[in-house]
Amino acid sequence: MGMALARSLSVIIHRCTKTQTTSQATKTILASNPVFMANQAFLHLALLLLLLCSATQGDELGADAVGRTACRSADLVVRQSATGRVVEGKPEYAVEVTNRCRCAQSRVLLRCYGLSSVEAVDPRVIRPVDGERCLLRGGRRIPSGAPVRFKYAWMTPFDFPLVSSQAHC
Repeated sequence: MGMALARSLSVIIHRCTKTQTTSQATKTILASNPVFMANQAFLHLALLLLLLCSATQGDELGADAVGRTACRSADLVVRQSATGRVVEGKPEYAVEVTNRCRCAQSRVLLRCYGLSSVEAVDPRVIRPVDGERCLLRGGRRIPSGAPVRFKYAWMTPFDFPLVSSQAHC
C-alpha cells in the first residue's frame, strides 16, 4: 500500500504543479494563493515521508531497501554437533536453528527424512509432517536472533536444509 500511495501522491503533485498548459495569470494567482501553496507543501511532505518510510522499513511485499526479499534461505542457519553422549548405542546430536533475518519467520519446514531418533524429540520443537519434511515449533513464529534447539540420537547425523518459511516484516 505504501508504494501505491506514493505513486498516487506523485501523480497528484504532478497534476497540481503542471504549468505547461497553465496561463501566466493562472500561475500568478496559484503561486500567491496560500491554500494552494499549503496543499502543495503538504503533498510534497507526505510523499517524502512515504518514500523515507518505504526505504527504511520495506514495503508490503517484503522487499527491503536494496530490493531483495525480506528473508533468504541463508537467514535460517542450522548448526549441528555431536554432544558426546551415546543413547542406546547411537550418538546424540544437538541441533540449533537460528533466524538471522530481521523479520520473524513462521511455517519453517526443514528436510529431515522422517527424523528417526532412539531418544524422544519434543514434537513442540520439531515434528515430521511427512516422510521428508519436519515443521519447526509447530509453525509458530521464530523471532529474529532466537535459536530453536533440539537433540536426537541416531546412527548418523541428518542434514536439515530449509524447504520453506514465511517472513513476517
